Amino acid sequence: MRNIACRQEQWRTGRRSNMTNMNKTTGLTRRALLGAFAATTLVAAPTFSKAAGLIRGSGDIRRIRMYSGRTGERIDMIYWIDGKYIKDAVKEVNYFMRDWRSDQVKAIDLRTLDIMAASHNLLESNEPYMLLSGYRSPATNAMLRRRSRAVAKNSLHMQGQAADLRLSSRSVGQVARAATACHAGGVGRYSRSNFTHMDCGVVRNWGG
Repeated sequence: MRNIACRQEQWRTGRRSNMTNMNKTTGLTRRALLGAFAATTLVAAPTFSKAAGLIRGSGDIRRIRMYSGRTGERIDMIYWIDGKYIKDAVKEVNYFMRDWRSDQVKAIDLRTLDIMAASHNLLESNEPYMLLSGYRSPATNAMLRRRSRAVAKNSLHMQGQAADLRLSSRSVGQVARAATACHAGGVGRYSRSNFTHMDCGVVRNWGG
């Protein structure tokens, strides 16, 4: 079992020189999303209830916590700190979110990671996401499309811009409302299958 956990202290000491300041992409500057990333200490990730009273600034962190029921892998990663994405951390996330059927890896759009992390903060849950689907190769997407009409022909999963996620402690509706509050992409509710789709495409909602 591959363990992809990363403690916060590892990124506080000795790693600053390896940080890469990746160009920020547009579309994630709305107040709700920034509020979810309000400045906090490295002791705990920011939460919605604390966001209004915290000062935005250099103490900001962005953290992603997930596990995969398909591979048994887990990840707990600070991937952004002090205004910079951490190159090595992002690479680990890309690998974790690979197409597990073919082991193909694609760079996950940073906007999607930010939506996922901000939504998690708004939900105030310490439970990691269960990742059902991250990147999908064209072959995998075509196979899934043959099985279900709900799979889009030009799915954003193939661009590394979408994720299907579940939290056992929160309903699909609760997770979807948190993602919708970010006003930063598409949110799909799949209540029968018990997961929420998040992407960094056009702001829209569907499902029930």
